[in-house]
Amino acid sequence: MIWHQHSFHALNLDQLYELIKLRVDVFVVEQTCPYPELDDKDRIPSTQHLFAYSEQGQMVAYARVLAPEVSYKEASIGRVIVAQSVRGQGVAHELMQRAIAIASEHWPQHDIKIGAQQHLQAFYRQQGFEACSAGYLEDGIPHIDMLLKRQAK
Repeated sequence: MIWHQHSFHALNLDQLYELIKLRVDVFVVEQTCPYPELDDKDRIPSTQHLFAYSEQGQMVAYARVLAPEVSYKEASIGRVIVAQSVRGQGVAHELMQRAIAIASEHWPQHDIKIGAQQHLQAFYRQQGFEACSAGYLEDGIPHIDMLLKRQAK
């Protein structure tokens, strides 16, 4: 895996196209969930885009790391995706570890909150997140908010 981290304006056109394509392929097509994928949070200067390419040059993992007060009062991680071709190989764990490290580096005094698909709750618990809401529907998919509390504040 070849990992990259960029703000929106540091992305080149190919990277931008590939990350949008991966997000649409998984969230809209695979999960059959039509929703407004482009929400303007990508372009916020503090937003960090984390992604990985396979050795074959395909973008296979992506996460968006957002500053506090963008989605929640806490920092947040969203649009977490691993391409079908590399699922089950530990890529999702590495992706989340790297995303947590980015949030911790940029906003060390803030907890990290996510809106997780409910069926992935156990995966996110392995990353240190704990449920902090009742279940709810978002774009027709069951979700739950989860929080990773920072040790030092």
